[in-house]
Amino acid sequence: MSRKQNTTTARDEKRAQFEQPKSRAALHLTLAGIALVALIAVAALVVLNRGGAETATATAAAPGGDVVIPLTQVEDGKAHFYSFDAGGTTVKYFVLADKKGEVRAALDACEVCFAQKKGYQQEGDSMVCNNCGQVFPSDQINVVTGGCNPIPLDKTISGGQLTITTDSLTQGAQYF
Repeated sequence: MSRKQNTTTARDEKRAQFEQPKSRAALHLTLAGIALVALIAVAALVVLNRGGAETATATAAAPGGDVVIPLTQVEDGKAHFYSFDAGGTTVKYFVLADKKGEVRAALDACEVCFAQKKGYQQEGDSMVCNNCGQVFPSDQINVVTGGCNPIPLDKTISGGQLTITTDSLTQGAQYF
């Protein structure tokens, strides 16, 4: 072999040595990017859907414009999330029946964590703050107030209907 061929071969080997890790690094960065995008998508779905809980828009149907929800929709022990348009502000709230069957209604916000706009999610027979992780037994909603407890809504139950006052929802707009 001539010296020129020997130098060219050595140069090609050296170039290959440095080019190979570059392509692996690009592959690793690409895979990490794809994994990150997938993780963000899953996290967004969980937060937006509150772990799969339904979100509905309640309509004003009762005399005086109060929100009326048939009890049959909320007696299953699951938290049902709703929204209400309070003059251009979307007020989010939830309704659930505790383990004794008493129906509870509260804003999907508290006095402490409302600015983060993360609300609550249900875990078993409790509601959990999505911001600070505080756990609230469902039978204490509308009983214990203040701090990180869900903000109670004014409600009445009559004739198989839950009625939530629009005044209560409109006053809650300050938390959204």
